[in-house]
Amino acid sequence: MWRASQLAHGRGRVVDTGYPALSRELPGGGWPLSALVDLLVQQPGVGELRLLRPALCATSNGTIAFVNPPHQPDGLGLNYIGVPVGRVMLVKAATTADALWSAEQILRAGTCSSVLFWAQHVKDSSLRRLHLAAQSAESLFVMVRPLATAQDSSPALLRLALRPTADGLIVDVVKRRGPAMAEPITVSLQPTPVLLSTRRQSVRRPVPAHVEQPHSVEREKIEALGR
Repeated sequence: MWRASQLAHGRGRVVDTGYPALSRELPGGGWPLSALVDLLVQQPGVGELRLLRPALCATSNGTIAFVNPPHQPDGLGLNYIGVPVGRVMLVKAATTADALWSAEQILRAGTCSSVLFWAQHVKDSSLRRLHLAAQSAESLFVMVRPLATAQDSSPALLRLALRPTADGLIVDVVKRRGPAMAEPITVSLQPTPVLLSTRRQSVRRPVPAHVEQPHSVEREKIEALGR
């Protein structure tokens, strides 16, 4: 029996965060797989990739999908933190609807070890579809969304608010299966080169997404790159 005053011990699989102070406060002791995880930020690039670095590196040969990152992923920076650019699949969608469709298809295909999706305001119904799609695969699925959405409802099993500091991040647990936290968690992050750059560099050819053609060659491109 699980009581709300106790930290839950999930039955699902998790991947270690790489930060003991953070893992101790998460149900199951890590990032949940097959579920939606929300990282809420004032602006993208505050350290979300460095925070996820240990989890992204945990699967040495799995493909990592970047869906609509705010800037072009920097190959040198990713290699520096141990994420070879050959593992990264970049999906750039023209509209929010296209990005949502692309993320859902990638999750349902189950061919990526991790899916990172940078999004702004997303409808509850779309979040539920993504969470349901995530349950069909054992992938780490993280959405990076605005801090202002912390007040909105979300089907995410875990929601963390990230605030940058000189040495890393202050992490507030917005939602977890367990009691509310009295104090935030301080996570020290290793300084790295730029990971998301405004300069155009080749990671992997972006995959255009077209929601109006769900059975067209566009889906085949996504699934082929995921293999």
